[in-house]
Amino acid sequence: MTRKDKIKPISKIRILLCAVFLFQVLFLFYPPAPEAKKRTPCRNQIKSTDSFLVATPEGKVLFEKNATKQRVPASTLKVLTALAVLNHFGPLHRFRTGFYMDSAGNLKIKGHGDPLLISEVLHHIAIILARKTESVRNIILDNTYFASRIMVPGCNNTTNPYDAPIGALCANFNTVAFKRKKNGRIYSTEYQTPMIPFMVNQIRTLGLKSGRRTFTHDSKEAALYVGGLLRYMLKKNGVKMQGEIHFGSVSPEDTLIFTYKSTFPMETVVEKMLHSSSNFMANQIFVALGASVYGPPGTLAKGVRATWAYIRKELGLKHIKIVEGSGLSRKNHLSAYDMLAILKKFRPYKDLLKSQDQVLYKTGSLRGIRTQAGYIESQLLGPCCFAVFFNRKGANMKSMVRCLKKAVNKAAAGQTGMIKIHPRRDVPSF
Repeated sequence: MTRKDKIKPISKIRILLCAVFLFQVLFLFYPPAPEAKKRTPCRNQIKSTDSFLVATPEGKVLFEKNATKQRVPASTLKVLTALAVLNHFGPLHRFRTGFYMDSAGNLKIKGHGDPLLISEVLHHIAIILARKTESVRNIILDNTYFASRIMVPGCNNTTNPYDAPIGALCANFNTVAFKRKKNGRIYSTEYQTPMIPFMVNQIRTLGLKSGRRTFTHDSKEAALYVGGLLRYMLKKNGVKMQGEIHFGSVSPEDTLIFTYKSTFPMETVVEKMLHSSSNFMANQIFVALGASVYGPPGTLAKGVRATWAYIRKELGLKHIKIVEGSGLSRKNHLSAYDMLAILKKFRPYKDLLKSQDQVLYKTGSLRGIRTQAGYIESQLLGPCCFAVFFNRKGANMKSMVRCLKKAVNKAAAGQTGMIKIHPRRDVPSF
């Protein structure tokens, strides 16, 4: 072998080493574009107190952070309440209210927690009852299907509609919408709802301001409102009213003269509850669920028990904590993974949620808490489940949801080359 042949391989090694050195120098002075940062804006909005998760319709998690941590869900808990209620009653179930006559000529009203017993409905009922009787002695209210004075955790004694009480007999969400004229006269701002003396007294006694207000936190007073409205409407339809309104119970000897079967099926009740985020409606159906499963009187404890039975049997979850059905309480806790299981089951009813810009969603808010859960519609992937829990002040939910939409679109288009796979859950890090 010649000297020239011995030098040749050494030169190749030197050239390779020089190339590596040059690459390191270039990397030091000209680092690559921060692709990872560009591809992780959603995670950057999630702090240690927050959580988020996005998954395909099949439940495969695409992106997540802190998704196993228990958070306060606020009103996104209503999706779980809706799911448990729809599973038990079925989407076509209708609430019923019974009307009976006793031997003394008293009209008895038996409530079962209908959350949509509104003025228009009572007008309809009064017309039908007027065809069946010419006079009524007393109106007797039977509200024993629910326990008396159910205290909802997180509900305060304010006049805000979201603090309205629940009960077996309620009208107009236990609220009144009114204004005052310059001369002090109080009048209803809803043409279908008369301003009866009972409400005028409540407004003046409580010193309520104009607007829609909760007028009581007592389920008995709420039932008296039903009786007062119906009495007024029966008189308008020619029925002679002789006596007073008081409480009692239906007995086997009483004659059923009419059963009002709600105009609104359970599916519509749930849709209205989700769209308005009504705490009153959520806990009405929550307690009604408990009463149906375990017998009256309905209580929050029975609602919790019935919902937990559904969670264990159908969702297989173990760590959710619920104390009521609306999300008012900060004692409610669940994780983003728990919400994923809920959303997967809720998919047949997803169109009951609010919809905007290809996102079906339920929001939640308490002081210092913002949450949102639902589905991001993707033409390629289908409805992708998502949950975002901000358990702190100053979070920007709109920005987060926009970011998630972009992330889902990129994932659907296959632009996920820089996403790292989580070693334990097969979860891409985004």
